[in-house]
Order: sequence, then C-alpha cells, then structure tokens
Amino acid sequence: MNTKLTLKLNKKTIERAKKYAQKNKQSLSVMVEKYFNLISDKESITEIEISPNVLELSGIIKLPEHINTKEVYRKYIEAKYSR
Repeated sequence: MNTKLTLKLNKKTIERAKKYAQKNKQSLSVMVEKYFNLISDKESITEIEISPNVLELSGIIKLPEHINTKEVYRKYIEAKYSR
C-alpha cells in the first residue's frame, strides 16, 4: 500500500533531484523509496561484497606511521580544484 509523504526541501535540491530522476528514467518517489530502504536496511550494509581484486590490493602499501593520509588527500584536492 502506498502512502503520501510531504517533504520540505531546498528548491535547488529538488530541481537537481528532478534532473537526476529524469536522466535515470525514474520518479522522485522511487528514488526516495530506494534511499529510505537503503539506509533502513541494516542487512544491506553487511551484505556488501568486496571484489577479489580489491581484497588482493588491500594492505599492499605500507606507509610510515607519521604520514597523515587525510592531510595529504586534502592538499591533493585543494591543488586539483584551485587551478
């Protein structure tokens, strides 16, 4: 049984969501329903399978403990988008 839900959202957010929905040939209602199901289904989080290729690559790079990877990535992003 479907039930009506009213949401108050920023106008730009709604416009972007409508464009995304149209591009993906689905309604906003379907998108919202899928999202709600995703975040409320705890089992879906534990069912995520990691591909064998990713598992094989995990842990092959050993960085020195003093390197702050978040800081390195932040600097990379800043440099990339400040051009």
